[in-house]
Amino acid sequence: MLKSIRMWTVVAATACASIFGAVSAQAQSAADFYKGKTLTILIGHPPGGSYDLYAQLIAQHFGKQIPGNPTVIVQGMPGGGGSLAAAHFYTKAAKDGTIVALLPESLAQDQVLDPKKSRWDVSKMRFIGRAADVTSVMMARKDSPVKSIEDSLKTEANVSCSGRTTSSAQTGAVLKSLIGSKFNMVCGYDSATASALAVFRGEADLTTTVWANWSVNYAQQLAAGDVVPVVQFAEKRLADLPNTPTAVELTKDPAKKQAIEFFGAGGDIGRALMTPPETPADRVAVLSAAFDNLMKDQAFLADAKARAIPIAPMTGKEVDEIVKKIISTPPDVVVTLQKAINDGFNN
Repeated sequence: MLKSIRMWTVVAATACASIFGAVSAQAQSAADFYKGKTLTILIGHPPGGSYDLYAQLIAQHFGKQIPGNPTVIVQGMPGGGGSLAAAHFYTKAAKDGTIVALLPESLAQDQVLDPKKSRWDVSKMRFIGRAADVTSVMMARKDSPVKSIEDSLKTEANVSCSGRTTSSAQTGAVLKSLIGSKFNMVCGYDSATASALAVFRGEADLTTTVWANWSVNYAQQLAAGDVVPVVQFAEKRLADLPNTPTAVELTKDPAKKQAIEFFGAGGDIGRALMTPPETPADRVAVLSAAFDNLMKDQAFLADAKARAIPIAPMTGKEVDEIVKKIISTPPDVVVTLQKAINDGFNN
């Protein structure tokens, strides 16, 4: 019996040594690969918005968590509400682990809603982690004729937005079609920042961007009451906006509720980093582990707090599961939302 125990101990020790050796070899290999290299974080929006906000914060700290400590930079490729960068990332980005992207949370929904125009397949990309979820919030200028959903059902108002493919633009179209808001969609601004400035200048009455953008970049205007929240696209009301209704609360129609829930599902993906298709699994694993460590790093968290940037992390595998759920949305729900977006922009 003693001999048996001793043999098992030797086998177990050998197995542990093999596993440890494999992990060490992987870490060493990653360190050799990343040493002296540059890791690029691609974003599809101009500076100043929440994509840039999170990308710059992550870039400042991420390299210290990756074996070999590569330099991390942010590269902007604005256009089409992030779709230009998404298409480039999917088809042309290096697949060796030297580039990741922080792209619109709506990519999976866009792919389901309009597969012919979506030049990417999110299911073939892999997420390495999420820094925070995002909730789109529609705000109205304090002297706007519409300062609530009830107002919007009776009075016309202009809603500023960028390209029609952006979720921020589509919020107004969805409310117009499914809830009956009398919105005039004024699209063509080159970013959420430009859309917000249009409201402050009086060119438009309302606009939508994510809460992190409002709370960080427009904190003074919020504190001064220059803009007021009208509706938020979330499963539950944000703690910061307990008196602002969610879009789901605005209808009792089950089909409309399902469509609105599907529309807001990308908020759970939030500000997350992904790798291009065909990136080696071991590089994805290394970057995922580094990202998970970053989300617990005290220097990173202190920096985020100092900048008032919300952090609510999720692992890459968890984000991948959300994507699978979005892509498997029932066809009838997809059709309802497709029609709502088209009608909201066209009528």
